[in-house]
Amino acid sequence: MEANNEPQDWDLVIKGHSSLFSLNFGDLWRYRDLLLMFVKRDFVSFYKQTVLGPLWFFIQPIFTTLVFTFIFGNLAGISTDGLPQQLFYLAGITSWNYFADCLTKTSTVFRDNANIFGKVYFPRLIMPLSIVVSNLVRFGVQMLLMVVTMIYFKVFPTQGTDFTVTPAILIFPFLVILMALLGLGLGLIITAMTTKYRDLSFLVSFGVQLLMYGTTVAYPLSHVKEKYPQMAYLVELNPMTGIIEAFRYAFLGKGEFTFSSIGYSTIITIVILFLGIIIFNKTEKNFVDTI
Repeated sequence: MEANNEPQDWDLVIKGHSSLFSLNFGDLWRYRDLLLMFVKRDFVSFYKQTVLGPLWFFIQPIFTTLVFTFIFGNLAGISTDGLPQQLFYLAGITSWNYFADCLTKTSTVFRDNANIFGKVYFPRLIMPLSIVVSNLVRFGVQMLLMVVTMIYFKVFPTQGTDFTVTPAILIFPFLVILMALLGLGLGLIITAMTTKYRDLSFLVSFGVQLLMYGTTVAYPLSHVKEKYPQMAYLVELNPMTGIIEAFRYAFLGKGEFTFSSIGYSTIITIVILFLGIIIFNKTEKNFVDTI
């Protein structure tokens, strides 16, 4: 029988990346339905076997705020820039939690989904993106808690503690994008490294907790500049510091918000995200052989 050498029209052609910079973002759009399916799966599977379900979204920031209020506010007596302690800590915790969740959950993508990645083709970047989007639901619920707390302190104001919403609230969506992309970029780099160095995965959660204390979650940047001026520049080098300070300034009217600090955080985020995607794309080609 004579072979048919005529070119054929295929609906989909799967081939390896021609270079590290072949990012193929068009595939992400074509597989957007799969992205939504993964988002739904993450949300349902994580809470379907819990008694309180989505109430855990509220419980975690409430308890953390209470602990911070007792330790940092009452025992240590650290200033909150004249803001109600609960609001000050809740603002930092809410923004930090979204970044930390994106980082920690993205950092185990290869390990947690090796069985799926080894069997069927889809753009691998869909999986970490679904984590970022699903965490956005949790962030939205915790933002609702913060807004309710703000309303409470407006209705029942405490003497000497006042706050105001500023026009900087208009950049709130941009701040959320920065938190998401920074967590995504760092998570992509870590998950690529854990395919060869598995011990790294055990250090992520611990490292994120330590990093939180190097960010202005439990204290204002103004306090560091006043008490420890020689250490203030180290705190400012953390890109999350500028984001959290801007977040507090936007909603509460207090914080070291400058366009230069946001510009710095934006540049660092873009660099880390670009490196993360490049390293992730390089690793996905052969990670099944090493994981």
